[in-house]
Amino acid sequence: MLHMVAKLHYEADMSQVDIAKKVGVSTATVSRLLQKARAVGIVRIEVLDLASPDEISLELVAALNLKRAAVIDTPPSGVLAALAAPLGNLLKEEGLGSGSVLGIGWGRAIREVVMAGLPRIPGMLVVPLNGGMQQAAPHFQINEFVRQAAEHLGGVPHFLHAPYLSSTDLREAFLSDPSVRETTGLWDRMECCIVGIGLPHAINPPEASAATLNEQALSAVGDVIRHYVDIDGKPLPWEGEERMIAASPEQLRQTGLAIGIVATVEKAAGVIGAVRAGMINAVVTDTATAQAILTILREQPAA
Repeated sequence: MLHMVAKLHYEADMSQVDIAKKVGVSTATVSRLLQKARAVGIVRIEVLDLASPDEISLELVAALNLKRAAVIDTPPSGVLAALAAPLGNLLKEEGLGSGSVLGIGWGRAIREVVMAGLPRIPGMLVVPLNGGMQQAAPHFQINEFVRQAAEHLGGVPHFLHAPYLSSTDLREAFLSDPSVRETTGLWDRMECCIVGIGLPHAINPPEASAATLNEQALSAVGDVIRHYVDIDGKPLPWEGEERMIAASPEQLRQTGLAIGIVATVEKAAGVIGAVRAGMINAVVTDTATAQAILTILREQPAA
């Protein structure tokens, strides 16, 4: 009787009144049977301890060997904008100041955190990590992100009036221009950069992507400014990558604090690949995405 009543209540989700009618006893009897089922161990109720964002941050740092991580509780809405505050804290903790070079990537995450506001760090040099694109969507407008970021910081913007992807000849011509060379030369001096992580092409809506057909054919878990990787961090070159006007993976690896901004569980594998490739060494994210990253790491077979 104890077992049957417990199964009906906890597994079949029947109310105590309905169980009483079904087995022909009083509701009070059903209540006593359920209490006894718990007392003798037929029913075990467990309340899971939820890790705090700070604890998850420490776990992420240890699991991915990151320099820094900042995790926030996933809010009901506006999660990307909510990442601006922890991002600002990381920038201040890094000790950046006048003359420090901050690289800015493109994408929705970058747009939202820049619009939400960055801390005042007067005199910083703010530089785009890649050239521009013809797409009209707001998350492609990288020079605008640079302007806004510099305005918030009290810094100096350096714009890149050159295409993201061009022919080989045009690329060389652009890179020989003094104004373009002044901006791209700052990539070797970056103390910090802020980048988004791209979705795998299989689930990325066409309107959100600037990818060529060759890029779309890659079996990548994600990308950083169109440098694609698998989950082990192995680079996945594509026809046209050598024609990009963009910071190189090596320049990202040499950056003191390369921060990935992400709040999408589908990008968890991409974050892992980007970290293992060395293109980011810090992560600002929410608990849902952080837990998805940690779940993948736990389930991966040991090397």
